[in-house]
Amino acid sequence: MTQLNLLSELNRIASEGRNLDTLDIDTLPTLAILEKINQEDHKVAGAVNDALSDIALGVDAIVSSFNRGGRLIYMGAGTSGRLGILDAVECMPTFSVPEGMVIGLIAGGENAVIHAVEGAEDDREKGVTDLKALNFSHKDVLVGIAASGRTPYVAAGLEYAKQCNAQTIALSCNPNSVIGQIADIDICAQVGPEVLTGSTRLKSGTAQKLVLNMLSTASMIRIGKTYQNLMVDVKASNQKLHARAVRIVMQATDCDEQTAYDALDQANNEVKVAILMLLTQVNAQQARETLAKEKGFLRNAVSQEPL
Repeated sequence: MTQLNLLSELNRIASEGRNLDTLDIDTLPTLAILEKINQEDHKVAGAVNDALSDIALGVDAIVSSFNRGGRLIYMGAGTSGRLGILDAVECMPTFSVPEGMVIGLIAGGENAVIHAVEGAEDDREKGVTDLKALNFSHKDVLVGIAASGRTPYVAAGLEYAKQCNAQTIALSCNPNSVIGQIADIDICAQVGPEVLTGSTRLKSGTAQKLVLNMLSTASMIRIGKTYQNLMVDVKASNQKLHARAVRIVMQATDCDEQTAYDALDQANNEVKVAILMLLTQVNAQQARETLAKEKGFLRNAVSQEPL
């Protein structure tokens, strides 16, 4: 793409436009600057709300992929890529998903997480080879993330995913985007021009973070990773998470702290198993068998008679 064509394209992208409400931001005292930023941030939740029906379609696609043994793959460049990686990394300790079930890809590779890698977002070939390196297949679902909706690395990845007959989701902050026209599901949170022109790590990044939270969290709820509003598949990998596991058992069963500790010990620190043991008065093996029968859905398992 020539420089002239790129300038013309950017002129049509809402998130690259001038924000008329912040033209004087460089003349303001600190508090007034913060008030301007906060006022713009208030618009983000509304933009995400307007996209909820498409986000729901995205969740259903992800759940379908999980149920057939597929993976959730995020792909983006710069801020978008880093947000995808953040969401992917946090799924493992939060929901005890197997390593590799949720993956984040960023243009430029791991080095791009903490350093700007010039030109990486324009590398269409790498968008394909990064997916091939993961043995991407029709079972997987790809979420292409780009605030502008035009990132070549992401667009190429979505095109390849469609060739694999996989479900594809585009997440952008601009309507009628390039990636939105490629993907099966187009999620667009129209947050408008940024406080600082083109700085899409601001409102656009916030909107993307909210949507990614929804996609992963709702999908995990749908595959049985929660009981009520408790994270019963949390992986107790450090002292804080072990303490949280104890609290979750106490909250789910109304037991005291020592009872929760004892149940977790008998359950090999598996929170679901400990809860089911206490609620249905079964041993750890019986609890595991019931959970397996109910495909990990604790609420369903609680209502079953012991095996």
